[in-house]
Amino acid sequence: MNIIVRNVLAVVAGLVIGSIANIALVMLGGSIVPPPAGVNPADMDSMRELIHLFEPKHFLFPFLAHAVGALVGGLVASLVAGSRSLLLAVVVGGFFLLGGIIASFMIPAPVWFIAADILLAYIPMALLGWKISGKGQ
Repeated sequence: MNIIVRNVLAVVAGLVIGSIANIALVMLGGSIVPPPAGVNPADMDSMRELIHLFEPKHFLFPFLAHAVGALVGGLVASLVAGSRSLLLAVVVGGFFLLGGIIASFMIPAPVWFIAADILLAYIPMALLGWKISGKGQ
């Protein structure tokens, strides 16, 4: 297979599988740590009005979902890559980071969570995925 095609597929596979991991953890998180009474997480108006009811425990699974999604995405991209596995892992992490930045403007959250999420969940975890792939040796 052509290396360029394989590398494009590596990024796409990393984004798709990382997104699946992200969504799975978000869905699991709502059942383990339910939102405060009266909050409808599917309704942005409800979230904006009642964000003051959220405690740090309510931000654990969103952070884990973002971090694990980027880690899995970076790992998959690295494993599928025909070349430049580090670059492809960072590209996947960059896409997840861009999504996190966009989400920080759309979904209300405390500044501490947004900062931790943007600084720790995306690029560092995609790099860890690359390292776990064994191609960082």
